[in-house]
Order: sequence, then structure tokens, then C-alpha cells
Amino acid sequence: MKIEPGYSIPPWDMPSVLAERMRTMAAILRDPYPVHWDRGVVEKMGLGRRTINQGPLGLSYMVNMLHEWMGCGCIKRLRMTFLLYVFEGDHVVARGRVNAIREENGERLADCDIWLDRINGEDRPLEGSATVLLNE
Repeated sequence: MKIEPGYSIPPWDMPSVLAERMRTMAAILRDPYPVHWDRGVVEKMGLGRRTINQGPLGLSYMVNMLHEWMGCGCIKRLRMTFLLYVFEGDHVVARGRVNAIREENGERLADCDIWLDRINGEDRPLEGSATVLLNE
């Protein structure tokens, strides 16, 4: 595989964001915000009756994509903007594109745009950038 600017990173697919995973993550993180497990609270906010995914879980989808592409430990820098909520049941796909290749301290690095596409909503709830160590 020849990695150069314009290269599309292989996508990482989450066919359905599961409410059970949100509850588990809320317990692990000791996250007291009920939107991650109480549909009634989300409904009172006017956002429907689906729980809201934690930001770190959405970010982890992009980390999974980068790790599957170049291996664990490949991420040198990661920046993310959380634009929209991700809800239980959403089908999301992490995607990315290489913008530049550079050498730094003897390492070959790729500067990439990364984002999360919501398939059933046709929008991007998360967008960011990453610098990745190329392990070719």
C-alpha cells in the first residue's frame, strides 16, 4: 500500500451504538450525567427517547480506526471537535484521509483529517485531526 496525500484510511464501522455500552461506560467512568442511561431525561431535553453516547466512546471509534490501520501506539497527536450528539442505535463509521506525509526525528508521519459519519442521519457528529506514525 502506498500512503501519500489523498490516501483514504480504511474505515471502521459501528453498525449500532448500543445503550448497554453507554451504561457500562457511565459506570466505569462514574459519570453521573443521566443522558447516557435515562431515556426520559433525554426526552425532557427535547432530543427524543434515545440515550446519548459519551464523547470518549465516539472518540474511541476513530482511535480503533487508526489502530487497525497502523497498529497500537501509532497515534502521535489527536484533536477532536464534538459537533453533534451520537445516539443509541446510530450507525456510525469512522473515516479519515491523509493530508500530508512528513519526516520528524527519523519517523515517517501522516497528518490526517478524521471524522465520524452518521449513516442513518447523513451528518458528521465528530471531526478532527490526527498525526500517525506510519508503520509500513
